[in-house]
Amino acid sequence: MNKTIRRASVFALLLVFALLIRATWVQLYEGQALADDNDNRRNAIETYSSPLGNIIVAGKAVTGSEKVTDSDLAYKRTYTNGKLYAAVTGYASQAYAPTQLEGIYADLLNGTDSRLKTVMDTVTNQRAEPGDVITTIDPAVQKAAYDALGDKKGAAVAIDPTTGKILAVVSTPSYDPSSLTDANTAGSAWKQLNADSDKPLTNRALRQPLPPGSTFKLVVASAALEDGLYSSVDEKTQSPDPYTLPGTTTELANENTSAPCENATIRTALQYSCNNVFAKMAVDLGQDKVKAMAEKFGFNDAAQDVPVRAYESVYPSGMDKSSTALTGIGQYDVTATPLQMAMVSAAIANGGKLVTPHMVSTITDNGGDVLKNYDDEASTEQIVGSDTAEQLQSAMQTVVEKGTGTNALIDGVTVGGKTGTAQHGENNSQTPYAWFTSYGKADGKEVAVAVVVEQSNAARSEVSGNGLAAPVAKAMMEAALKN
Repeated sequence: MNKTIRRASVFALLLVFALLIRATWVQLYEGQALADDNDNRRNAIETYSSPLGNIIVAGKAVTGSEKVTDSDLAYKRTYTNGKLYAAVTGYASQAYAPTQLEGIYADLLNGTDSRLKTVMDTVTNQRAEPGDVITTIDPAVQKAAYDALGDKKGAAVAIDPTTGKILAVVSTPSYDPSSLTDANTAGSAWKQLNADSDKPLTNRALRQPLPPGSTFKLVVASAALEDGLYSSVDEKTQSPDPYTLPGTTTELANENTSAPCENATIRTALQYSCNNVFAKMAVDLGQDKVKAMAEKFGFNDAAQDVPVRAYESVYPSGMDKSSTALTGIGQYDVTATPLQMAMVSAAIANGGKLVTPHMVSTITDNGGDVLKNYDDEASTEQIVGSDTAEQLQSAMQTVVEKGTGTNALIDGVTVGGKTGTAQHGENNSQTPYAWFTSYGKADGKEVAVAVVVEQSNAARSEVSGNGLAAPVAKAMMEAALKN
């Protein structure tokens, strides 16, 4: 009997030791991971125990916090003009992980950022007062883009070329972040948004690269001028029309069959958007030189943070000459976001210098003291020479004044631009993408813009960069320059 009791006692003691060891392991080694787990209800209770800090546009908060009475989560996030700013703010939800600026600056906005702690906070182990995110967004430009896109599926970005400040980030159709903030109702709203074939939760401005079509011709022209293949935008090129893709019997057509595209200058080729000129130019340069120039502008950069990480715009490798020719007109496997094409126009407009684009100016503590200044940290890189930039500006102005981009003309404003119509679907079976990228200058102000329209109510024959995208860009430039 005593032997049995002793064995049972030893076994029980071993179980106690095992429990103590496991408890110690959990507390010392797994405790932080468990505390940080998204499924830990205590985190949500702590996060929403008091009002969050705010995201600021032009001195006014576009976010807020509202007291909740029927939940253990004391507050929920609110949004002012939520659909207008959704592509900037993202959402802070009681049920889902935060996105966009709400996600990147979650610690700052909920008061857990270590930079916010005062001595008293440390002594009392209390959460600090939350900080704020001050954006670079211009509300007039943001609204102009949103209103001009209307019910079209598309996106638009505007940048100040001289500072890199992003003035607008718009994606349509949009959604109201307020529908996702309350844990009791977020689930049904989430299902509805994800079931929508138009994908309103997708940030098309930053995170949906598409074939840029003829807007990419600006990159090819930059490479040709910088390489010395052609010394001037007014030098005649060697460009047969039609141009047969190398190694094939396929003739590359121009949209305007009566345009003077044979051996056209770069200026004329941009004015009429001559495919033959830029396809042959890409082949003459070779894919490596075109790729090198594209990468200077930001293509193939997988870590393009503004501070929201934009998806990579791509210029491909390992192509034959016929595929390289197609990249010269922004087709084959070339893809770009509106942010990327706005960067191309911004660099050209700024004398060939690209300033790091960013949509947060500063982050501050509750008292308004700056914790980090992104405006001061913006770097500048010379992408192309000032002479190349000046020549391309002139050629882009010709596009708007008497070429394919006349819908972007603005009285009293110097406007340069480039249209694009990119094929969509196998054998171009779906509605083409309409692009426009441009810059505007007036009274010491500058703005660079890129717009893409994926889908609209226009008939297929009416889909063009000038018809659909240029009017959106015009509205944005007017708002930026005449505000």
